[in-house]
This record gives sequence, structure tokens and C-alpha cells, in this order.
Amino acid sequence: MSDGLNDARAMRVAEIMTDFRNLQHYLVQLRAAPTAEEYYLEGYSLLRQCTTDAQAILQAPFGGSSGSGSGDPEQEKHQLRTIITDAAVRRFQCQRAYLLANAGLRWMNSRNSVLRGQKPNAGHLGALQQADATLRNASFLPSITDAYVESTLRSQDAAQGKWLNEDPSLAQIQHILMSRR
Repeated sequence: MSDGLNDARAMRVAEIMTDFRNLQHYLVQLRAAPTAEEYYLEGYSLLRQCTTDAQAILQAPFGGSSGSGSGDPEQEKHQLRTIITDAAVRRFQCQRAYLLANAGLRWMNSRNSVLRGQKPNAGHLGALQQADATLRNASFLPSITDAYVESTLRSQDAAQGKWLNEDPSLAQIQHILMSRR
């Protein structure tokens, strides 16, 4: 027996996919032009990894079966739930990459403000080490946990009054991601 929520489910798919598209759009626009000497620095490596992750998320196959539009409300319910789960997992992955990319961009901006177009020299060493330490330890990277990523998404959705009843839990998302490895 249909529960009458398929329209809400379809709307939720559209909302999640819009968020996913916006995150992907941001991630593909990341541009950093390190010199050969800077290429392997942690912040630039992080930015490259975020871009690579975004591309991999797009290339991953759909996590469910594609059903035919038979018009059966129960089949539609199952299909929409599957799509919500797959889309939510992808959005979660993109949100994590987005948060990491922001940390990498802050590092890059700190580095650029220290160097001001000059080549690194001994006079810059302390400030550059501080920027590296901020990226690595004291600041943002350690706080980007799965729980934090999920919390940012759920808080944003709740603040916008979105229907979250069938969004997957963090444990479900983690289980799906582990099974894909």
C-alpha cells in the first residue's frame, strides 16, 4: 500500500541533486598553479586530491537498479528511496571534498600573502611553517570528520525546512562507502 509520500521523495531527490551539482561545480573550478618546487606541498596535494575525488564521485556508477516506470506506487517508493540514498552518499562525499578544499584554499591564500609574489626564502620560513601547521594540526583538517560533514549537511537541510525522514543515517552512509572500496 502506497504511503502517499512519493512526491516528497521526488522533491528530496531534486534537492539533494541540486546540492550535489553545486558542490561539484565548486570543486571543478578549483585552480592552483604551484611551481615545480611547490607541487608536492601538502596544501596543493590536498587541492589536487579534492579535484580527483570529485571526478571519481561523478564516474561512480549508480548504486541501485534502474527500474522501469511501471506506475506501481510501491515500486516507485523503493526506487526513490534508493535514489535518495545514492544521491545522499554522493553529496556527503562532495561536501567532505568541499570542506577539505576550503582548508587547502585557506592554506594557499596564507602562503600567497606571506610570499607576496616572491620566491620563498629564509625570511619567509617561520610564517610558511605556521601556515603548514595550521593546515595540518591546529586548525581545520582534524575537525573534518564524517560526523562533522554529516552535521553540516543535516543542519543546513533542517534550517531550510527540508524533508529528511528518509535520508540515510551517518552509519548507513559509512557502510555504503566501505562496501564500495
